[in-house]
Amino acid sequence: MIGNVKPLNMLKEPNSLKQNTQTAKWVGVVLSVVVFFLLFFLLPSDLHREAKVAIAMTVSAIILFITEALSFGHISLLIILVTCFTQIVSIDVAFSGFSSGAMFLIIGGMMIAKAVNDTPLTQRMTYYVLQKFGSTTSRVLAGIILISQVQAFFIPATAVRATLLLPVVVSLLQSFDHQRNPNIRRQFMLGVAFGGNISGTAILPAAIGNVLAVEILNIYLGKTISYFEWLLYAFPIWILLIPTIWYIIRKVYPAETREIQGIKKEMNNQLKGLGKVTIKEIRCLVILGITVLLWMTESIHHMHPAVPAIFAAVVLSLPKIGVTTWENVIKINLDTIFVLGATLSLGTILNETGAIEFLGGFLQAGWIVESMKHSLLAVILIVFITQVYHLGVSNVSTAIVTLLPVLIGIATPIGVDPVFIVFTSSLVCLHGFILVVETMPNIIAQGSGYISQKEFIVPGIWATVASSLIMIVVAATWWKWIGFIPY
Repeated sequence: MIGNVKPLNMLKEPNSLKQNTQTAKWVGVVLSVVVFFLLFFLLPSDLHREAKVAIAMTVSAIILFITEALSFGHISLLIILVTCFTQIVSIDVAFSGFSSGAMFLIIGGMMIAKAVNDTPLTQRMTYYVLQKFGSTTSRVLAGIILISQVQAFFIPATAVRATLLLPVVVSLLQSFDHQRNPNIRRQFMLGVAFGGNISGTAILPAAIGNVLAVEILNIYLGKTISYFEWLLYAFPIWILLIPTIWYIIRKVYPAETREIQGIKKEMNNQLKGLGKVTIKEIRCLVILGITVLLWMTESIHHMHPAVPAIFAAVVLSLPKIGVTTWENVIKINLDTIFVLGATLSLGTILNETGAIEFLGGFLQAGWIVESMKHSLLAVILIVFITQVYHLGVSNVSTAIVTLLPVLIGIATPIGVDPVFIVFTSSLVCLHGFILVVETMPNIIAQGSGYISQKEFIVPGIWATVASSLIMIVVAATWWKWIGFIPY
Protein backbone atom coordinates (compact mmCIF):
# COMPACT_ATOMS: atom_id res chain seq x y z
CA MET A 1 0.00 0.00 0.00
CA ILE A 2 1.34 3.39 -0.97
CA GLY A 3 0.22 5.06 2.24
CA ASN A 4 2.28 2.63 4.32
CA VAL A 5 5.60 3.22 2.56
CA LYS A 6 8.13 4.85 4.85
CA PRO A 7 10.29 7.81 3.81
CA LEU A 8 13.64 6.68 2.48
CA ASN A 9 16.95 8.21 3.35
CA MET A 10 18.74 8.42 0.02
CA LEU A 11 21.48 10.77 1.21
CA LYS A 12 23.34 8.74 3.84
CA GLU A 13 25.58 10.59 6.28
CA PRO A 14 29.17 9.34 6.44
CA ASN A 15 30.71 8.82 9.90
CA SER A 16 32.96 11.86 9.48
CA LEU A 17 29.91 14.05 8.85
CA LYS A 18 28.19 12.67 11.96
CA GLN A 19 31.31 13.48 14.01
CA ASN A 20 31.37 17.00 12.58
CA THR A 21 27.70 17.38 13.51
CA GLN A 22 28.42 16.35 17.11
CA THR A 23 31.32 18.81 17.25
CA ALA A 24 29.09 21.59 15.91
CA LYS A 25 26.53 20.82 18.63
CA TRP A 26 29.14 21.10 21.36
CA VAL A 27 30.32 24.36 19.86
CA GLY A 28 26.71 25.57 19.96
CA VAL A 29 26.37 24.68 23.66
CA VAL A 30 29.67 26.35 24.63
CA LEU A 31 28.89 29.43 22.52
CA SER A 32 25.47 29.84 24.10
CA VAL A 33 26.96 29.69 27.63
CA VAL A 34 29.72 32.17 26.76
CA VAL A 35 27.24 34.57 25.15
CA PHE A 36 24.95 34.35 28.19
CA PHE A 37 27.64 35.53 30.59
CA LEU A 38 29.07 38.10 28.17
CA LEU A 39 25.67 39.72 27.72
CA PHE A 40 24.89 39.62 31.42
CA PHE A 41 28.09 41.46 32.32
CA LEU A 42 28.30 43.77 29.26
CA LEU A 43 24.73 45.04 29.12
CA PRO A 44 24.32 48.59 30.53
CA SER A 45 24.73 48.76 34.31
CA ASP A 46 21.53 50.77 34.72
CA LEU A 47 19.52 47.86 33.28
CA HIS A 48 17.83 45.75 35.95
CA ARG A 49 19.33 42.33 36.72
CA GLU A 50 16.07 40.66 35.72
CA ALA A 51 16.11 42.27 32.27
CA LYS A 52 19.78 41.36 31.77
CA VAL A 53 19.12 37.70 32.56
CA ALA A 54 16.02 37.64 30.32
CA ILE A 55 17.92 39.11 27.35
CA ALA A 56 20.99 36.90 27.87
CA MET A 57 18.80 33.81 28.23
CA THR A 58 16.83 34.66 25.07
CA VAL A 59 19.93 35.18 22.91
CA SER A 60 21.52 31.99 24.27
CA ALA A 61 18.34 30.04 23.51
CA ILE A 62 18.30 31.45 19.97
CA ILE A 63 21.89 30.22 19.47
CA LEU A 64 20.88 26.76 20.66
CA PHE A 65 17.86 26.73 18.33
CA ILE A 66 19.96 27.84 15.33
CA THR A 67 22.80 25.36 15.94
CA GLU A 68 20.35 22.61 17.00
CA ALA A 69 22.86 21.81 19.73
CA LEU A 70 20.07 20.24 21.78
CA SER A 71 16.60 19.02 20.96
CA PHE A 72 13.98 21.77 20.90
CA GLY A 73 12.26 20.27 23.94
CA HIS A 74 15.54 20.37 25.90
CA ILE A 75 16.11 24.01 25.00
CA SER A 76 12.56 24.94 25.93
CA LEU A 77 12.77 23.38 29.39
CA LEU A 78 16.19 24.98 29.93
CA ILE A 79 14.52 28.38 29.42
CA ILE A 80 12.08 27.56 32.21
CA LEU A 81 14.83 26.21 34.49
CA VAL A 82 17.07 29.27 34.08
CA THR A 83 14.08 31.52 34.75
CA CYS A 84 13.22 29.64 37.95
CA PHE A 85 16.80 29.32 39.21
CA THR A 86 17.51 33.04 38.72
CA GLN A 87 14.08 34.05 40.07
CA ILE A 88 13.72 36.91 37.60
CA VAL A 89 9.92 36.48 37.62
CA SER A 90 7.42 34.64 39.78
CA ILE A 91 6.78 30.94 39.27
CA ASP A 92 3.34 31.77 37.86
CA VAL A 93 4.88 33.90 35.11
CA ALA A 94 7.59 31.31 34.38
CA PHE A 95 4.96 28.65 33.66
CA SER A 96 2.29 30.99 32.27
CA GLY A 97 2.74 29.77 28.69
CA PHE A 98 1.75 26.25 29.67
CA SER A 99 -1.65 27.41 30.93
CA SER A 100 -2.59 29.48 27.87
CA GLY A 101 -5.39 28.72 25.46
CA ALA A 102 -2.85 28.54 22.64
CA MET A 103 -1.18 25.59 24.35
CA PHE A 104 -4.41 23.62 24.49
CA LEU A 105 -5.28 24.52 20.91
CA ILE A 106 -2.06 22.92 19.70
CA ILE A 107 -2.49 19.92 22.01
CA GLY A 108 -6.03 19.48 20.71
CA GLY A 109 -4.84 19.83 17.13
CA MET A 110 -2.18 17.16 17.57
CA MET A 111 -4.74 14.83 19.14
CA ILE A 112 -7.14 15.45 16.24
CA ALA A 113 -4.40 14.51 13.78
CA LYS A 114 -3.72 11.26 15.64
CA ALA A 115 -7.42 10.40 15.53
CA VAL A 116 -7.85 11.27 11.85
CA ASN A 117 -4.80 9.20 10.99
CA ASP A 118 -6.53 6.18 12.57
CA THR A 119 -9.01 6.27 9.68
CA PRO A 120 -8.36 5.98 5.92
CA LEU A 121 -9.74 9.52 5.49
CA THR A 122 -6.42 11.28 4.81
CA GLN A 123 -5.23 8.56 2.43
CA ARG A 124 -8.57 8.56 0.62
CA MET A 125 -8.48 12.32 0.17
CA THR A 126 -4.86 12.23 -1.04
CA TYR A 127 -5.48 9.48 -3.59
CA TYR A 128 -8.67 11.15 -4.79
CA VAL A 129 -7.00 14.53 -5.38
CA LEU A 130 -4.02 12.97 -7.17
CA GLN A 131 -6.30 10.75 -9.27
CA LYS A 132 -8.37 13.77 -10.36
CA PHE A 133 -5.34 15.92 -11.15
CA GLY A 134 -3.89 13.49 -13.64
CA SER A 135 -0.52 11.95 -14.19
CA THR A 136 1.86 14.61 -15.51
CA THR A 137 4.50 15.92 -13.13
CA SER A 138 3.07 19.44 -13.23
CA ARG A 139 -0.43 18.28 -12.32
CA VAL A 140 0.77 15.90 -9.62
CA LEU A 141 2.77 18.80 -8.13
CA ALA A 142 -0.41 20.90 -8.11
CA GLY A 143 -2.22 18.04 -6.36
CA ILE A 144 0.50 17.73 -3.71
CA ILE A 145 0.31 21.46 -2.93
CA LEU A 146 -3.49 21.48 -2.83
CA ILE A 147 -3.72 18.48 -0.49
CA SER A 148 -1.92 20.47 2.23
CA GLN A 149 -4.34 23.37 1.76
CA VAL A 150 -7.38 21.13 2.20
CA GLN A 151 -5.86 19.42 5.24
CA ALA A 152 -5.32 22.83 6.88
CA PHE A 153 -9.03 23.16 7.60
CA PHE A 154 -9.12 20.20 9.98
CA ILE A 155 -5.51 19.34 10.95
CA PRO A 156 -4.13 22.32 12.94
CA ALA A 157 -0.37 21.72 12.61
CA THR A 158 1.88 22.18 9.58
CA ALA A 159 4.27 19.50 10.81
CA VAL A 160 1.49 16.92 11.11
CA ARG A 161 0.11 17.72 7.66
CA ALA A 162 3.55 17.35 6.07
CA THR A 163 4.16 14.10 7.94
CA LEU A 164 0.87 12.61 6.74
CA LEU A 165 1.54 13.60 3.11
CA LEU A 166 5.21 12.64 2.85
CA PRO A 167 4.89 8.80 2.65
CA VAL A 168 2.42 9.07 -0.24
CA VAL A 169 4.71 11.46 -2.13
CA VAL A 170 7.74 9.23 -1.52
CA SER A 171 5.78 6.35 -2.98
CA LEU A 172 4.70 8.42 -5.97
CA LEU A 173 8.34 9.00 -6.82
CA GLN A 174 8.67 5.30 -7.49
CA SER A 175 6.25 5.78 -10.41
CA PHE A 176 8.46 8.42 -12.04
CA ASP A 177 12.00 8.11 -13.33
CA HIS A 178 13.26 10.57 -10.74
CA GLN A 179 16.81 9.23 -10.79
CA ARG A 180 17.18 10.03 -14.48
CA ASN A 181 15.40 13.35 -13.98
CA PRO A 182 16.16 14.53 -10.41
CA ASN A 183 13.98 17.61 -10.90
CA ILE A 184 10.94 15.39 -10.37
CA ARG A 185 11.95 14.52 -6.82
CA ARG A 186 12.89 18.17 -6.21
CA GLN A 187 9.49 19.34 -7.41
CA PHE A 188 7.57 16.84 -5.30
CA MET A 189 9.59 17.42 -2.12
CA LEU A 190 9.35 21.20 -2.49
CA GLY A 191 5.62 20.69 -3.03
CA VAL A 192 5.45 19.05 0.40
CA ALA A 193 7.64 21.74 2.03
CA PHE A 194 6.42 24.93 0.39
CA GLY A 195 2.84 23.69 0.16
CA GLY A 196 2.95 23.00 3.89
CA ASN A 197 4.41 26.44 4.62
CA ILE A 198 1.63 28.32 2.86
CA SER A 199 -1.15 26.00 4.06
CA GLY A 200 -1.38 27.80 7.42
CA THR A 201 -1.72 31.25 5.87
CA ALA A 202 -5.48 31.85 6.11
CA ILE A 203 -6.67 29.30 8.70
CA LEU A 204 -6.03 30.58 12.24
CA PRO A 205 -5.55 27.21 14.03
CA ALA A 206 -3.57 25.76 11.10
CA ALA A 207 -0.15 27.03 12.25
CA ILE A 208 1.52 27.54 15.61
CA GLY A 209 2.73 30.97 14.44
CA ASN A 210 -0.84 32.18 13.95
CA VAL A 211 -1.87 30.96 17.39
CA LEU A 212 1.16 32.60 19.02
CA ALA A 213 0.49 35.91 17.28
CA VAL A 214 -3.09 36.05 18.58
CA GLU A 215 -1.92 35.06 22.06
CA ILE A 216 0.71 37.82 22.07
CA LEU A 217 -1.93 40.37 21.04
CA ASN A 218 -4.02 39.21 23.97
CA ILE A 219 -1.12 39.27 26.46
CA TYR A 220 0.21 42.70 25.51
CA LEU A 221 -2.88 44.57 24.33
CA GLY A 222 -5.93 42.61 25.41
CA LYS A 223 -6.95 42.35 21.72
CA THR A 224 -7.63 39.34 19.54
CA ILE A 225 -8.27 38.24 15.95
CA SER A 226 -11.10 35.78 15.36
CA TYR A 227 -11.03 32.77 13.05
CA PHE A 228 -13.18 34.57 10.48
CA GLU A 229 -11.20 37.82 10.69
CA TRP A 230 -7.92 35.96 10.12
CA LEU A 231 -9.46 34.21 7.10
CA LEU A 232 -10.77 37.53 5.75
CA TYR A 233 -7.41 39.30 6.02
CA ALA A 234 -5.23 36.45 4.70
CA PHE A 235 -7.46 34.79 2.10
CA PRO A 236 -6.19 36.78 -0.95
CA ILE A 237 -2.58 36.15 0.07
CA TRP A 238 -3.27 32.44 0.37
CA ILE A 239 -5.07 32.18 -2.97
CA LEU A 240 -2.29 34.05 -4.79
CA LEU A 241 0.47 32.03 -3.15
CA ILE A 242 -0.84 28.63 -4.27
CA PRO A 243 -0.33 29.07 -8.05
CA THR A 244 2.74 31.27 -7.49
CA ILE A 245 4.58 28.58 -5.49
CA TRP A 246 3.57 25.94 -8.06
CA TYR A 247 4.94 28.13 -10.90
CA ILE A 248 8.22 28.93 -9.11
CA ILE A 249 8.97 25.28 -8.31
CA ARG A 250 8.32 24.24 -11.92
CA LYS A 251 10.40 27.07 -13.39
CA VAL A 252 13.40 26.56 -11.12
CA TYR A 253 13.34 22.77 -11.53
CA PRO A 254 11.70 22.07 -14.91
CA ALA A 255 10.65 18.50 -15.65
CA GLU A 256 8.80 16.76 -18.46
CA THR A 257 5.07 17.39 -18.47
CA ARG A 258 4.19 14.47 -20.73
CA GLU A 259 1.60 11.95 -19.58
CA ILE A 260 3.13 9.28 -17.37
CA GLN A 261 1.28 6.03 -17.76
CA GLY A 262 0.00 4.18 -14.74
CA ILE A 263 -0.43 6.94 -12.13
CA LYS A 264 -4.18 7.35 -12.53
CA LYS A 265 -4.61 3.61 -12.58
CA GLU A 266 -2.50 3.23 -9.45
CA MET A 267 -4.53 5.90 -7.63
CA ASN A 268 -7.74 4.15 -8.68
CA ASN A 269 -6.37 0.86 -7.40
CA GLN A 270 -5.46 2.46 -4.07
CA LEU A 271 -8.95 3.96 -3.76
CA LYS A 272 -10.52 0.59 -4.56
CA GLY A 273 -8.24 -1.00 -1.98
CA LEU A 274 -9.64 1.34 0.67
CA GLY A 275 -13.16 0.24 -0.25
CA LYS A 276 -16.26 2.33 0.21
CA VAL A 277 -16.36 5.23 2.66
CA THR A 278 -16.83 3.69 6.10
CA ILE A 279 -19.14 4.73 8.92
CA LYS A 280 -16.00 5.52 10.87
CA GLU A 281 -14.88 8.05 8.22
CA ILE A 282 -18.36 9.61 8.10
CA ARG A 283 -18.34 10.05 11.89
CA CYS A 284 -14.88 11.60 11.62
CA LEU A 285 -16.03 14.04 8.93
CA VAL A 286 -19.11 15.05 10.96
CA ILE A 287 -17.04 15.74 14.09
CA LEU A 288 -14.44 17.67 12.10
CA GLY A 289 -17.20 19.63 10.37
CA ILE A 290 -18.71 20.66 13.72
CA THR A 291 -15.24 21.67 14.95
CA VAL A 292 -14.55 23.86 11.91
CA LEU A 293 -18.01 25.43 12.28
CA LEU A 294 -17.26 26.27 15.91
CA TRP A 295 -13.97 27.86 14.87
CA MET A 296 -15.68 29.92 12.18
CA THR A 297 -18.41 31.19 14.52
CA GLU A 298 -16.07 32.28 17.32
CA SER A 299 -17.36 35.86 17.07
CA ILE A 300 -20.84 34.59 18.00
CA HIS A 301 -20.14 32.20 20.89
CA HIS A 302 -16.82 33.83 22.00
CA MET A 303 -15.16 30.52 22.86
CA HIS A 304 -11.39 30.36 22.53
CA PRO A 305 -10.34 28.22 19.51
CA ALA A 306 -8.83 25.76 21.99
CA VAL A 307 -12.32 24.73 23.13
CA PRO A 308 -13.46 23.28 19.75
CA ALA A 309 -10.07 21.58 19.37
CA ILE A 310 -10.37 19.85 22.75
CA PHE A 311 -14.01 19.03 21.96
CA ALA A 312 -12.95 17.27 18.75
CA ALA A 313 -10.12 15.39 20.48
CA VAL A 314 -12.47 14.12 23.20
CA VAL A 315 -15.36 13.16 20.91
CA LEU A 316 -13.10 11.52 18.32
CA SER A 317 -11.79 9.20 21.05
CA LEU A 318 -15.11 8.35 22.73
CA PRO A 319 -16.14 4.65 22.58
CA LYS A 320 -18.72 3.91 19.84
CA ILE A 321 -18.99 7.63 18.95
CA GLY A 322 -15.42 8.44 17.97
CA VAL A 323 -12.98 6.81 15.59
CA THR A 324 -10.02 5.88 17.80
CA THR A 325 -9.00 5.21 21.40
CA TRP A 326 -7.93 7.63 24.08
CA GLU A 327 -4.65 5.71 24.42
CA ASN A 328 -3.86 6.57 20.81
CA VAL A 329 -4.72 10.28 20.80
CA ILE A 330 -2.50 11.03 23.80
CA LYS A 331 0.60 9.75 21.96
CA ILE A 332 1.61 13.25 20.89
CA ASN A 333 4.98 14.96 20.45
CA LEU A 334 5.97 16.54 23.78
CA ASP A 335 8.78 18.53 22.14
CA THR A 336 6.19 20.65 20.31
CA ILE A 337 4.29 21.25 23.56
CA PHE A 338 7.45 22.23 25.44
CA VAL A 339 8.52 24.62 22.67
CA LEU A 340 5.15 26.34 22.55
CA GLY A 341 4.78 26.64 26.33
CA ALA A 342 8.33 27.88 26.90
CA THR A 343 8.26 30.43 24.07
CA LEU A 344 4.90 31.80 25.27
CA SER A 345 6.34 32.09 28.78
CA LEU A 346 9.42 33.76 27.33
CA GLY A 347 7.28 36.48 25.76
CA THR A 348 5.70 37.23 29.12
CA ILE A 349 9.08 37.09 30.88
CA LEU A 350 10.59 39.62 28.46
CA ASN A 351 7.64 41.93 29.08
CA GLU A 352 7.58 41.53 32.88
CA THR A 353 11.31 42.20 33.26
CA GLY A 354 11.32 45.30 31.05
CA ALA A 355 13.60 43.61 28.51
CA ILE A 356 11.20 44.35 25.65
CA GLU A 357 11.31 48.07 26.36
CA PHE A 358 15.12 47.98 26.22
CA LEU A 359 15.25 45.89 23.03
CA GLY A 360 12.67 48.12 21.36
CA GLY A 361 15.08 51.02 21.71
CA PHE A 362 17.28 49.51 19.00
CA LEU A 363 14.45 49.92 16.48
CA GLN A 364 13.56 53.44 17.55
CA ALA A 365 15.59 55.13 14.81
CA GLY A 366 13.83 58.20 13.47
CA TRP A 367 13.30 56.88 9.96
CA ILE A 368 11.83 53.62 11.29
CA VAL A 369 9.39 55.41 13.58
CA GLU A 370 8.40 57.79 10.79
CA SER A 371 7.85 54.90 8.36
CA MET A 372 5.64 53.12 10.89
CA LYS A 373 3.24 56.09 10.83
CA HIS A 374 2.39 55.33 7.20
CA SER A 375 0.52 52.03 6.93
CA LEU A 376 1.89 50.80 3.59
CA LEU A 377 5.46 51.82 4.43
CA ALA A 378 5.01 50.06 7.76
CA VAL A 379 3.98 46.84 6.00
CA ILE A 380 6.99 47.01 3.65
CA LEU A 381 9.33 47.66 6.57
CA ILE A 382 7.86 44.88 8.72
CA VAL A 383 8.07 42.39 5.85
CA PHE A 384 11.77 43.20 5.35
CA ILE A 385 12.67 43.21 9.07
CA THR A 386 10.85 39.93 9.70
CA GLN A 387 12.38 38.17 6.67
CA VAL A 388 15.89 39.08 7.82
CA TYR A 389 15.17 38.28 11.46
CA HIS A 390 13.63 34.89 10.65
CA LEU A 391 16.68 33.87 8.64
CA GLY A 392 18.74 34.37 11.80
CA VAL A 393 16.18 33.13 14.33
CA SER A 394 14.99 30.11 12.39
CA ASN A 395 12.53 28.65 14.90
CA VAL A 396 9.10 30.14 14.09
CA SER A 397 7.89 30.19 17.69
CA THR A 398 11.05 31.89 18.98
CA ALA A 399 11.07 34.42 16.13
CA ILE A 400 7.45 35.40 16.75
CA VAL A 401 7.67 35.57 20.55
CA THR A 402 10.85 37.68 20.53
CA LEU A 403 10.05 39.99 17.59
CA LEU A 404 6.33 40.76 17.88
CA PRO A 405 6.50 42.31 21.37
CA VAL A 406 9.27 44.64 20.15
CA LEU A 407 7.18 45.70 17.16
CA ILE A 408 4.19 46.30 19.44
CA GLY A 409 6.43 48.43 21.66
CA ILE A 410 7.35 50.62 18.69
CA ALA A 411 3.87 50.96 17.21
CA THR A 412 1.83 51.64 20.36
CA PRO A 413 3.56 54.86 21.60
CA ILE A 414 3.26 56.53 18.17
CA GLY A 415 -0.44 55.75 17.84
CA VAL A 416 -0.19 53.05 15.19
CA ASP A 417 -2.61 50.13 15.50
CA PRO A 418 -0.28 47.19 16.19
CA VAL A 419 -2.80 44.54 15.07
CA PHE A 420 -1.90 44.71 11.37
CA ILE A 421 1.78 44.95 12.32
CA VAL A 422 1.54 41.71 14.34
CA PHE A 423 -0.51 40.03 11.62
CA THR A 424 1.99 40.95 8.87
CA SER A 425 5.03 39.81 10.81
CA SER A 426 3.47 36.50 11.88
CA LEU A 427 2.51 35.61 8.29
CA VAL A 428 6.03 36.38 7.07
CA CYS A 429 7.41 33.99 9.70
CA LEU A 430 5.24 31.20 8.28
CA HIS A 431 6.68 31.66 4.81
CA GLY A 432 10.22 30.47 5.41
CA PHE A 433 11.46 29.04 2.13
CA ILE A 434 15.24 29.51 1.93
CA LEU A 435 16.67 27.56 4.88
CA VAL A 436 15.49 24.09 5.83
CA VAL A 437 15.40 25.03 9.53
CA GLU A 438 12.97 27.92 8.99
CA THR A 439 9.83 25.73 9.10
CA MET A 440 8.79 22.22 10.08
CA PRO A 441 7.53 21.22 6.58
CA ASN A 442 10.99 22.09 5.22
CA ILE A 443 12.65 19.95 7.89
CA ILE A 444 10.29 17.02 7.28
CA ALA A 445 10.77 17.13 3.49
CA GLN A 446 14.56 17.37 3.79
CA GLY A 447 14.55 14.58 6.37
CA SER A 448 13.20 12.19 3.73
CA GLY A 449 16.62 12.19 2.08
CA TYR A 450 15.16 13.16 -1.29
CA ILE A 451 16.21 16.82 -1.19
CA SER A 452 19.13 18.73 0.29
CA GLN A 453 19.52 22.20 1.77
CA LYS A 454 21.25 23.60 -1.32
CA GLU A 455 18.25 22.58 -3.46
CA PHE A 456 16.04 24.86 -1.35
CA ILE A 457 18.07 28.03 -1.90
CA VAL A 458 17.20 29.22 -5.42
CA PRO A 459 13.47 28.38 -5.34
CA GLY A 460 13.42 29.61 -1.74
CA ILE A 461 14.77 33.03 -2.71
CA TRP A 462 12.20 33.38 -5.50
CA ALA A 463 9.40 32.21 -3.21
CA THR A 464 10.50 34.69 -0.52
CA VAL A 465 10.51 37.59 -2.97
CA ALA A 466 7.15 36.53 -4.43
CA SER A 467 5.44 36.07 -1.04
CA SER A 468 6.74 39.44 0.15
CA LEU A 469 5.46 41.22 -2.96
CA ILE A 470 2.09 39.47 -2.72
CA MET A 471 1.69 40.60 0.89
CA ILE A 472 2.58 44.19 0.04
CA VAL A 473 0.17 44.26 -2.92
CA VAL A 474 -2.65 42.79 -0.82
CA ALA A 475 -1.93 45.35 1.91
CA ALA A 476 -2.09 48.20 -0.62
CA THR A 477 -5.40 46.98 -2.04
CA TRP A 478 -7.49 44.46 -0.11
CA TRP A 479 -6.48 45.53 3.41
CA LYS A 480 -7.23 49.16 2.62
CA TRP A 481 -10.57 48.32 0.97
CA ILE A 482 -11.81 46.37 4.01
CA GLY A 483 -10.39 48.90 6.50
CA PHE A 484 -7.81 46.60 8.07
CA ILE A 485 -5.17 49.30 7.70
CA PRO A 486 -5.84 53.05 7.52
CA TYR A 487 -5.45 55.04 4.29
